[in-house]
This record gives sequence, C-alpha cells and structure tokens, in this order.
Amino acid sequence: MNSMLSVPKSACFKGMAGAYSALYTPFSKDGSLNEEMIEKVIEYGISRGLRGFYLTGSTGEGFLLSSDERKRVYARAVKAANGRAKLIAHVGCMATDDAIELARYAAKIGIDWVSSVAPVYFGQCFDAAYDHYKKISSATDLPFMIYSLGADIAPDRDAKFFDLKNVKGMKYTNYKYWTVQALKNRLSKEAIFFAGADEQVLSALATGIFAGCIGTSQNIIPAHFAKICELAAANDLAAASALQAEVVRFVEQLIAMPNGSWHKSMMKYIGLDCGEGRAPNGRPLAKAELKDLFTRLDALGFVKRNDARKL
Repeated sequence: MNSMLSVPKSACFKGMAGAYSALYTPFSKDGSLNEEMIEKVIEYGISRGLRGFYLTGSTGEGFLLSSDERKRVYARAVKAANGRAKLIAHVGCMATDDAIELARYAAKIGIDWVSSVAPVYFGQCFDAAYDHYKKISSATDLPFMIYSLGADIAPDRDAKFFDLKNVKGMKYTNYKYWTVQALKNRLSKEAIFFAGADEQVLSALATGIFAGCIGTSQNIIPAHFAKICELAAANDLAAASALQAEVVRFVEQLIAMPNGSWHKSMMKYIGLDCGEGRAPNGRPLAKAELKDLFTRLDALGFVKRNDARKL
C-alpha cells in the first residue's frame, strides 16, 4: 500500500516528508533577539521528531524583524540544526530587493530552501506576484517554495508560477484541498506541497497531495504532528485521527486570545521562554491571563509542562 505522503523523487525533495514547525522567533526580556533560545527550540523539535523548520514566517514574526535579525535567525538555525533537519527560510519582504538580499544570504550560509508570501500591501495582483517570485527565486540556485496564506488557488493561473525554474513547492494554509490537487494536475514538473492548517493536517494528508505539514502548533506539541505524519505514511488513519482530535482541542486554546504573547507563552509552559510577541503582534500577559492559559493547558492533559527541560 502506498504512503499518503506525496514526495517527488528528485534529489531536492529527498528527506523532506514529515512535520515542520513554523519557528517562533524568541525574544529576550528587553525585546532583543534571543539566539541561544533558537538553538533550544530547534533541539527540542528535533528530539520530538520534527523534520525541519520554517524560519521567520508569519509565526516567526518575520515582517516585524529587521533584515539583520532575520539573517541572525537563519545563521543560528543552521548552527543548531547542523544538518539534522531541513531549513526553509521565509524571505518575504515588502520590497522585492530586500527579499532577494535575504535569499542570497540564506543560500550562502547553507539553508535548504527559500520561501515567500505573495506581495504585501503593494503589488497585490498576479503579474506583480509573478515578477516578485521570479526575481526572488532566480536570485539563488535554491529550490523555492510559494507560501499561499489564506488565498484561494486558481489552478490555471497559479500553475504559471511553477514555470519559474526554481519554484518547486508550496506551503498551503487554507482548506480547499481540491484546488491544490487541480493545480498539481496542471504542472509539467515535480513539486512538493505542505499543509499549513494545523487543525486539518490529517484531512490534508489523506488527500495524498501533501508531503507533510508546516505550522505553529508544531512548536508546542511537535510529537503529535511528527506521529500524525508517520501514521499517515503507514496509512493508519484510525490512530492518526485520535491524535488529530487532540490537535483540534489544542488549536482551540491557541486561538482563544488574539495576542501573539498568548501564543508564545505556551512555549513557557513546555519550558522554553520565547518572550513576548513583538508589537503590534502581542502584548505581555497579566499574571491572571498567564495563570488562565496554564490552567487551560493543564486541563488538556496531553501538553507536557516543562517537557523541554528534560533534554
């Protein structure tokens, strides 16, 4: 029986299947980048079965970081992973030239893939997005992954992105999986797809379209997602669905408060202090809010308090 995880055979896709975290960017108490914690978060993820890490994306607050900070995240991640995990650098920026600079730096230091959202604020049309992706993806020889965040796929239109030489994948964070299948059917070359909606990972994998998942929850309960991917590869839907049900219960708590600091405080619960969300993404939690959050996680029963301190 074939695996439900869909991984092309070309060399650039080797070892890609599985679960990735959209890495939180850790900050110290003064709001500066906490590079030491990057290493701890990556070590924890690897120890719990993650295949790799997606750097400075939405969860990683990439648009709230300076170019220098993003480069430091990439470099520290390369040091921490040390070849044990795949690294995808999200280089999306307001300005295409800034994204190109980040992509070239990522390639220089040993990142495996680069990725970007479509243009933000300016250039929000297909032609502008095509030019944006063309310039970024051609700036290096690294494979390029489109990050489709909340947008609808138009298969005939979006297949044109894959005409670009280095565009070889997509992180899809939405729910219309049939449109991804329709897109894939129109491609004349191999491409890899990752599901980005944590609460529907198993639904996505069951389509046979995706190679794995990339998401926020993978920072806090990485073993759940690693195991879901493993079970999907073995076509054990019954066991995977039990874990997915727990993921849904977790995501309900993750999104209970629209505050980046609420989300990042879940890392404190497992023993990894990643600081607060950077304004305007987050504000520090009051003591009562933090107590409430920890009580909610205790009640779930499957999120392990201080689990990362056992390393």
